[in-house]
Amino acid sequence: MPHNLFPSVALLAVWPAITASAVEPAVPNVVLAIHGGIAAKRKESNAELEKTLRAELQRALETGYRELQKPQASGLDAVEAAIRILEDSPYFNAGKGAVFTHEGRNELDASIMEGHHKRAGAVASVTVIKNPIAAARAVMEKSKHVLLVGRGAEVFATKAGLEIVDPSYFWTQRRWDEIQETWRKEAEATGKSSAAPAVAQEQWSTVGAVALDAAGNLAAGTSTGGMSNKMFGRVGDSPIIGAGTYADNEACAVSATGHGEYFIRYAVAHDIAALMKYKQMPVEAAAAEVVLGKLKTAGGEGGVIVLDRQGRLAMPYNTEGMYRGYVARDGKVTVLLYGE
Repeated sequence: MPHNLFPSVALLAVWPAITASAVEPAVPNVVLAIHGGIAAKRKESNAELEKTLRAELQRALETGYRELQKPQASGLDAVEAAIRILEDSPYFNAGKGAVFTHEGRNELDASIMEGHHKRAGAVASVTVIKNPIAAARAVMEKSKHVLLVGRGAEVFATKAGLEIVDPSYFWTQRRWDEIQETWRKEAEATGKSSAAPAVAQEQWSTVGAVALDAAGNLAAGTSTGGMSNKMFGRVGDSPIIGAGTYADNEACAVSATGHGEYFIRYAVAHDIAALMKYKQMPVEAAAAEVVLGKLKTAGGEGGVIVLDRQGRLAMPYNTEGMYRGYVARDGKVTVLLYGE
């Protein structure tokens, strides 16, 4: 298969779930890309919200790009900086904008990875770390482990000098109203609060970033507030290396968003990298095969941002939209929400 062609005709023949609005060709000359999770259904959105989301995504991209312009900058610096902006925003399901669990708590997960030595770090089920992506990087760089969870991760982050906040910091009226409505529907449906009604797509979204630095090294990171109304102890794909995050200089950097159970089961991020590394598939074909083929067929909703070492970016998603954007080598910023 020619490296620069997207095999649309052949793939569409065996993937009836693929729609033209969801397939995007690879974008060349990209150094940083981000996603803000699965988009709300278009009919539930409005111009004011979309304007705010675009501004927040642009700010994150500009912040990450500035990191890449610094002497000896690394892709890790850009990924962390961009994700921190999104974690500090109440408009995304990560950090400040995290959804509530079934017990009415905000529990956060994050991971980060670099593609040269394949070092990685992650935290899960934390409740007091202001920026979980910073904690994930600290685990990678300041411990001998990859994944720390719960109180252990929080103690580690405190000792590492990261910013610790009261759990109330993550409370937002919007998310509280959402969980109250979910609980109300549970009670109406069963007369008790243990039911599990359907969760809106954007309520199991994440934020993430992928970057390519001047040295040719790739990096990826992902952060989330998890699944709205999730049961006690649930952890999704965002802190799982190979599921929601992966980076390999011989293939690509990946950050995912979507229904985490499917991304874990199908090892989505690693599967994309493996198709590129072992089958020599171009980035757009590998990403499409997994997200628009395997994942969609299995019933897993979501999307990915995938950047290869040549700066070619793929952003397939099998939902109505995915908040996303990228910066070209010349600094030009592009932000997309739906099928633009």
